[in-house]
Amino acid sequence: MSENWAVCIGINSYDSLKPLDCARRDAEAVNDFFKDTLHFKNVYFLAEDAPPLKADYGQTLHSRPTFGNLMRFLRVRFEQPFLQPSDNLWFFFAGHGRRERDQDYILPLDADPGNVEETGIPVRYVVERLRRSGAENVVLLLDACRNEGARDGQGVGLDNQRGTVTICSCSPTEFSYEIDDLGHGAFTYGLIEGLRLHGEQNCATVERLDAYLQTRVPEICRLHGKPRQTPCTFAEPLSKRHFILLPDIALPEDLEPLKLEALEAEANDDLALAEQLWWRINAVEPTDAQSRAAIRRIALKFERLAAQPKKPEPPAPDPPTPPLPPEDQTVKTSRRRLVIGAAAGAAALAAGGGLLVLPRLMKPRFPELRQEMLQIETVDSEGRPQPTAWQQANCFDQPLGGDNAIEFSMIPAGEFTMGSPDGELLRSDNEGPMFVKVGHFAMSRTTITQAQWRSVVLARPSAIRWVMPVDPSSFKGDDLPVETITWQHAWEFCARLSAWTGHTYRLPSQAEWEYACRARTTTPFHFGQTLTPKLANYCGTGGAVCGVSDGRDISDLAYDGNVYPDGTYGSGPAGIFIGQTKPVRSYPTNRFGLFEMHGNVWEYCSDNWSDRLEDIPDNGSPYVGGRMDLHVLRGGSWSHNPAICRSAYRDRVNETSRGWSGRIGFRIVCEV
Repeated sequence: MSENWAVCIGINSYDSLKPLDCARRDAEAVNDFFKDTLHFKNVYFLAEDAPPLKADYGQTLHSRPTFGNLMRFLRVRFEQPFLQPSDNLWFFFAGHGRRERDQDYILPLDADPGNVEETGIPVRYVVERLRRSGAENVVLLLDACRNEGARDGQGVGLDNQRGTVTICSCSPTEFSYEIDDLGHGAFTYGLIEGLRLHGEQNCATVERLDAYLQTRVPEICRLHGKPRQTPCTFAEPLSKRHFILLPDIALPEDLEPLKLEALEAEANDDLALAEQLWWRINAVEPTDAQSRAAIRRIALKFERLAAQPKKPEPPAPDPPTPPLPPEDQTVKTSRRRLVIGAAAGAAALAAGGGLLVLPRLMKPRFPELRQEMLQIETVDSEGRPQPTAWQQANCFDQPLGGDNAIEFSMIPAGEFTMGSPDGELLRSDNEGPMFVKVGHFAMSRTTITQAQWRSVVLARPSAIRWVMPVDPSSFKGDDLPVETITWQHAWEFCARLSAWTGHTYRLPSQAEWEYACRARTTTPFHFGQTLTPKLANYCGTGGAVCGVSDGRDISDLAYDGNVYPDGTYGSGPAGIFIGQTKPVRSYPTNRFGLFEMHGNVWEYCSDNWSDRLEDIPDNGSPYVGGRMDLHVLRGGSWSHNPAICRSAYRDRVNETSRGWSGRIGFRIVCEV
């Protein structure tokens, strides 16, 4: 778990510079906010009259921010590593700053403005000492441009600090202003205000905090009659703009850039960087199966590397004869390893929750989106058709060679009540309900067909984790769903498709599945209160289960502890029983452009099974607790009662079982 540490320095009373009014108060406010609201592990507060620093390491350190005390603090406290690479170290400075001879300086209270180079502290030196802590994530917050009501500065923040996020209170051509009515500098007031935000507009990432400050701080200055002041952010490398500052309020989509960076680091064999990135992801979402599996995988790689016998040191080369003149010698101080592109094509996988980890150096270009108008069919409680509506959907194709492709619908992010209300007819006790938020993703518009299955098997015949049967289905036909497969087979399909295309494909979580199925409806079916034979393929002639499996009659009135004597649902009409799968796209689509979400074949989800819906995460990610060998099924099938085909109905199966013949298939999600 990542920890947060911080250093907060505020100076009002300078010996040889004009005093400031709000710098100390700003530093104290940030110190209190870090400790009391964000619950940082430790915060060092240095100011003219601050309490003595806690002696948590080495020699006693003084908090009065003179040149000597600050230099000693930076030298002594940060001489030895004490943080983990995934930890975060924040440095906040409010006071005077100067830029001399193309270098940034913060000025201690006894600085000589005529001799900044000897009495100021270079920001570059501050960063070098902070990085000795062991933390890879250093965040500089510099409110160091104040002078006579503004904060005296000449471009402090222009230095590009390696591996650091630097947020400066104003641009190099501006001053940083103190607001008497607020009792704070405009930057610090906006900073704390932004870090307090929750919900979708929170400032959990560097990018969103930067965007907020660039809008809010100029507004604060305008409201209080001050000239324009525009904070600016420098991130090195640029990928640190995606850095998550506040894991507790981060959004699920904030993890995606970090995951890509972690995968690329692992593909480049930079295991230390990959490990700390995955730990950062895990700190935000401890239940994320992909990060947990990646951390385990990297630990195994470290163990294998440690177990390898060390190669003998090559003999020292003979000195060159004759030696080259000094001015012609070239000393190489660093090496670059060329990563062969094939490494990006090999899939290193994690089993957790059916999620695929696919190392690659560059993500392939995403397929072009197109818009499609959908004709939406609905019925009333008695199954009578209602006026047709039209809905627009964004779609794209994943080509599989020839005329074969998997078509996807873009599913927008949203929130919904998952499960069924207490009054829903023939509901099960394991259906919640609970409130869930889901990020955006793409889902295949149909279950995977037999033609699509064969295309992937033939294109990627080598097993990544499990062997895939070429033709497993009980009912044969290119446009029929592939079925009679295990959860492991479905996972393997996603893994091979990902390795083939370079995009990440996986099984949906059950929250994603239900959200996509409902398509913003709250009725038992996305069609309305009931089903009719024109809307879905199910057993509408009575009983919970109909038909045969492997030549054996499995018809029964009861299923999973409940009895279903009728083939109707609610006040709907009597149904029929076809006795097998129908081709995909045989029935109307929902509002997201998805076909056959009710009936035809059960669909695998990535979640492990839990009897309680309340156990699953409320952010749309899969449940990874419980029994890892039992996984969730959704949607019902051609042989099941319409009540079992409801949006909220949940079932489970062992990951090595094919279920009753002809009844279990799957559709897939593409991460976008």
